[in-house]
Amino acid sequence: MTDKKPVVAVLIPCYNEEYAIAQVVMDFKAVLPEADIYVYDNNSTDRTAELASAAGAIVRKERQQGKGNVVRRMFREIQADCYLMVDGDGTYNPADAPALVKAVLEEDVDMAIGDRLSTTYFQENKRPFHNMGNKIVRGLINWLWHSNVQDIMTGYRGFSKRFVKLFPVMSPNFEIETEMTIHALDKRFAIKEIPSHYADRQVGESKLNTYKDGWKIINTIFSLFKEYRPMIFFGTLALVLIVIAILLMIPVFVEYVKTGLVPRFPTLFTAGFIAIAGLMTFFLGLCLDVIIKKDRKNYELRVIQFEQDEKNN
Repeated sequence: MTDKKPVVAVLIPCYNEEYAIAQVVMDFKAVLPEADIYVYDNNSTDRTAELASAAGAIVRKERQQGKGNVVRRMFREIQADCYLMVDGDGTYNPADAPALVKAVLEEDVDMAIGDRLSTTYFQENKRPFHNMGNKIVRGLINWLWHSNVQDIMTGYRGFSKRFVKLFPVMSPNFEIETEMTIHALDKRFAIKEIPSHYADRQVGESKLNTYKDGWKIINTIFSLFKEYRPMIFFGTLALVLIVIAILLMIPVFVEYVKTGLVPRFPTLFTAGFIAIAGLMTFFLGLCLDVIIKKDRKNYELRVIQFEQDEKNN
C-alpha cells in the first residue's frame, strides 16, 4: 500500500491580467505538473477568466472586490496539503515554486515566503515610493514583533494546511500579506524565507496605490499591534499621558511649595484628568492583555485539535 501523494494547490487571485495570466498558468503547470491550478477572477473586465481556463486552470469567481476577499474565499474553498499563492501578473519566477512547496511539505514550514527584497526587487521596481514603503513596513513589523522577516508584502507564498484553515482573514484588500505575516509571527508559526527572483510588470501598472494602499497597510500594522499586543500598546499610551500630566503638574506644585497657593486651577484639573485617563488606559491594556493571553491558549488548543483531526482522517 503506497502513501497518499500530497495535494498541492496553486492559488492565483486575478483582476484584469489578460496579458500575463495564460503564461503564468502554463509556467506553473510546467514546474508543478501534479498541482491543481486555481485562478480566482475578481470581477475582471477583460478576458482574464477565459484565457486562464483555456490555459488549463480551474477558474472560479469572487464578486467582493479586493485581494483579501479573494484570499478568504480561496482559503475556505480549496482543500490541499500545500497551498502556493502567487499573483497573476507574471512578476514572480515559477522556477522558485518547487522550493516553496518543498519547505511546506518536507520541512514542516507553515509559511514559506518568496523573498523578493533580497534579490532583484529594488533593481526591477521602478517606483521609488513603493521601495521606500516596503522598507518602512519591514522595519516597523520587525521592530514591533522583534523579528527579522525580509519581505513582508510579497504575494509569493507557500502555506501549510493548518495555517490556511486556522487563519482568520480580516483584511479586504492589499493589506492581506501584512496581516498574514503578523499572524504567523504572533502565533509562532514556522516561517522560512526563500530568495525569489522578481521581474517588474511588462504591461500596465501595479494596482497597489503607493499612498492610499500604503496608508491602509500602515494602519493595519498598528491595528493588529493593538489587538495582538494590547499591554505594550496601551501601556505606552498610558505612560505618555502620565508624563504629560506630571509635566503640567510640576509648575503648579512648585508654586504651591513657594506660596502655599494654587492659582492655576484649570491646569491642575487638566493634569488630574489626564492622569486619570492614563491610569484607565493602563488598566484597559491590562484587561485586554489577559483576554489575548487566554485567546492564544485557546488558539493553541485549536491547532492541536486540528492536527489530531487531520491524523484521524
